[in-house]
Amino acid sequence: MSRETPLIAWPSHDGSRVPFDVFTRADVFAREQEAIFRGPVWNYVALEAELPQPGDFKTSFVGDTPIVVSRAEDGSLHAFVNRCAHRGATVQRQPSGNTRQHRCVYHQWCYNARGELTGVPYRRNVGGMGGYAVDFDVKDHGLTKLRVTSHKGVIFATFHPGTPDLEAYLDEPLLAAIDRLFSRPVRVLGHMRQRVRGNWKLYAENTRDPYHAALLHGFHATFGTYRTNQKRTGGSDRARAHTTGSTYGDDWRTAHQSGDVGQDKVVENYSLADPSLMEGRPDFNDGVTVQITSIFPCLVVQQIMNTLATRHIRPKAADDFELYWTYFGYVDDDEQMTAARLKQANLVGPAGLISMEDSEAIELIQRAIVRDGQENAFLEFGGLNADLDKDRQGEASVRAFWRYYARMMELSSTGVDA
Repeated sequence: MSRETPLIAWPSHDGSRVPFDVFTRADVFAREQEAIFRGPVWNYVALEAELPQPGDFKTSFVGDTPIVVSRAEDGSLHAFVNRCAHRGATVQRQPSGNTRQHRCVYHQWCYNARGELTGVPYRRNVGGMGGYAVDFDVKDHGLTKLRVTSHKGVIFATFHPGTPDLEAYLDEPLLAAIDRLFSRPVRVLGHMRQRVRGNWKLYAENTRDPYHAALLHGFHATFGTYRTNQKRTGGSDRARAHTTGSTYGDDWRTAHQSGDVGQDKVVENYSLADPSLMEGRPDFNDGVTVQITSIFPCLVVQQIMNTLATRHIRPKAADDFELYWTYFGYVDDDEQMTAARLKQANLVGPAGLISMEDSEAIELIQRAIVRDGQENAFLEFGGLNADLDKDRQGEASVRAFWRYYARMMELSSTGVDA
């Protein structure tokens, strides 16, 4: 690690103080790409339902590295860096599709669904000019490959050879949360994407933070989809991931009729122009209306009523990330349920009735901290000794995120070369 880069002062081991420098500095962002995204972690990249047939592909990202996820002719899954081995141009420029070959437009180098080089124009010369040496071997010039695994149709990839198996990497109850939402075959209903002018970790914090849910989101409080006085479910693997949910009781469709709201941010005398937004029927027998599962570093899996989605955080710079939403339903959904899911998709996304406040809050932070990197965020809600598996309203999970982040980045309370 370079001794030429200034130190970051990490003020506490418990995650209760986070220096604003980690949200604003380009050198910190660059370190994250190596220590985290190319480190021993599993990165979410796609759903198998997006790649049902041999030859199907989807472009995605691991950190800020563009990749292609593909299904080969034998049905196997592959992932490789979307950068030509010749001169570094982007190879696959379409977001998704089906093809037998991925061809670079610059010099027409051609790769198969495994990322292997299969064709090079003018390899043996043209009229005695050009060409490559006789020992040139296409096997030596394939695209950089990642390890790939899938759990319940959720695809993860890693650059690091030492990353443990996914089932060992993710403990209960995170696997249980994935198993719950992907308990039946799924089909993709659509995608949304948005650019947020803030640091990617602010969104990772946000999805682990139940404190804000009924305070920032007026829709949650007013229509009962999430309230502070609801019963909570969830848990954590104490480091990499967190899941939390809320239950309403017998019928979440009548949640908006409740008058006992505690400290929630209710908009009085407010109603929906289209009440059918709240229609639908429960997908599960557990009464959970909202479940948000956050998996380090950049995956969120959500159920909000009948809207099901993955959210992929795609870092672009220290102050810029893309949020990519993949909405899905179940293969055995009837037309009524599919219609309910599509309508409720308006709850989340760039202009979601609930989620639009999150990106605004993140940008408010980013703009306010830009000149004071040595100052710290204060994370003590719920108490420093709160049980991580029982704290459903505090910041215990956010502090756990920062403790794990600091270990991955090799930060210490006395500072570190960044």
